[in-house]
Amino acid sequence: MTPQEIKRARQSSLLKELLAEALASLNDSEISGVTVTEVVVKRGGYDADVYIDPSIYNEEEKREILKRLKKASGLLRSFCLESSGWYKCPKFHFKFDDNIERSKKIEDLFKKIKDGE
Repeated sequence: MTPQEIKRARQSSLLKELLAEALASLNDSEISGVTVTEVVVKRGGYDADVYIDPSIYNEEEKREILKRLKKASGLLRSFCLESSGWYKCPKFHFKFDDNIERSKKIEDLFKKIKDGE
């Protein structure tokens, strides 16, 4: 890994912790229980993809949560800036993590293969 990649990985890790703390402290019960699965800081550090666990939400709830998170992103960025001491915080792009569903499908497939033998 290059030094830049290591720096981005550290930023991602810290942001994941800070976002979990910030979300839990919000007064909005809909988004205070959201679980952040991963944060990926983009090259340059100006943007970050924030992945959320989609397992307990239906499609309508997902749309509402993304809307509320977008609205609260300014507060979340302020919280991260104050807590980290950084001079800038990436702009957050909230997305639902479909890798969890993919891994479940793969596990089910392996289970079917194993049971078939």
